[in-house]
Amino acid sequence: MMVLEKGHDKCVVLSKSGKAAKGEANTLIQPDGMLVDWNRHLLQKNKYDGVVVIGGKGSRNYIWEDQILPQILTDHFRAGKLIGAFDLSVVALARAGLISSLEVSAPKDEKCLQELQAAGAFPEEKGLVVVDQIITSNNKNSGKAFGETMVKLLDK
Repeated sequence: MMVLEKGHDKCVVLSKSGKAAKGEANTLIQPDGMLVDWNRHLLQKNKYDGVVVIGGKGSRNYIWEDQILPQILTDHFRAGKLIGAFDLSVVALARAGLISSLEVSAPKDEKCLQELQAAGAFPEEKGLVVVDQIITSNNKNSGKAFGETMVKLLDK
């Protein structure tokens, strides 16, 4: 998040509950709001420049089953915005139907790999994969490299 904030005007962090969560190195991250209220933070734009779905052990219960997130991802993808996902949250891209026939970075997790293969994606063990406007990472601790890549793509 720090890399994104340094590279651009504003980084909005949303969560399903709106409650604080632990990030890299156990840093506490207080979201700006709840996912359900995603459009309240657009600052007179129609879309965000990019949407990143952060992974972790709660992804299966909160991210995979979310009903709002696939629509947000699809809308932004269709608008040509950057879309990204870390770790187990790569499944959110699969459930949104955005990674069929694409190579993606994915963790070695049986359920995650099953979801990706069922969606027609090609999971790879690479740390970071960029295909057009989609960025994926199999490592929830690769935030800095992910953010730097995203800032470079946003600056194009």
